[in-house]
Amino acid sequence: MFLPIATLLALLASSYGAALPSGLEPQAPLSGRIVGGTKTTIADHPWQVSLQRSGSHYCGGSILSNTIIVTAAHCLLSPVTASVLKVRAGTSYKNLGGSLVQVAAFQVHEEYNASSRMNDIGVIRLKNKLTLSSTIKTIALAASAPVHGAAASISGWGSTSYSGSSSSQLLYIDTRIVGRAECGSSTYGYGGTIRETMICAAAANKDACQGDSGGPLVSGGVLVGVVSWGRQCALANYPGVFADVAALREWLLAAQKTV
Repeated sequence: MFLPIATLLALLASSYGAALPSGLEPQAPLSGRIVGGTKTTIADHPWQVSLQRSGSHYCGGSILSNTIIVTAAHCLLSPVTASVLKVRAGTSYKNLGGSLVQVAAFQVHEEYNASSRMNDIGVIRLKNKLTLSSTIKTIALAASAPVHGAAASISGWGSTSYSGSSSSQLLYIDTRIVGRAECGSSTYGYGGTIRETMICAAAANKDACQGDSGGPLVSGGVLVGVVSWGRQCALANYPGVFADVAALREWLLAAQKTV
């Protein structure tokens, strides 16, 4: 039911010119990237995980329970299969330490739309349980979207600039929520592409970018968004766009039981 990634990229490129949604811009290999990030430790973001395909980090995720991870739907598109996926948790470094656990299965939102990026959410079930600790913790799902202007943070692995080299240590940025109505207004450049399952966040010269897809947007101590897409990275007038966890909460609660 999923388009091959090469076909998906071609379709998106034709629709958006040279700029693709940030989590889908091609890289070889894919790597995490936080623009304008500051080094941090997993103890400050213990819900953060690295989603690894065939041994390499390529997306982020957040721990919902000792067996369930939430990430972006586009991180799980065909030809990705559970057999090539592992999750690394409990470490500040994407390539070493912590717990590396095989993925048993995953489920993508049935109404995920690769063109509009609506419902860009998926859940992963791990083959073995994570052992919860000070560096491996669950995060609660937001019941309502934070208000426009609320403080938030994004974490992930990667470089400190769009064209810089990747970082092996976890990075984070402080940012501010841009409400859905504001993000789709004439203040910014997205217009009607901002839909009801999306929420935005922006800070000058700071953003999530390729490979941070699926990672957490946190506000008020709860998960409010999942890194989804954007116009390049940290580009003026183009906030980062996230799957809105509050809008997708009921699906997430149900999917945890069926994946």
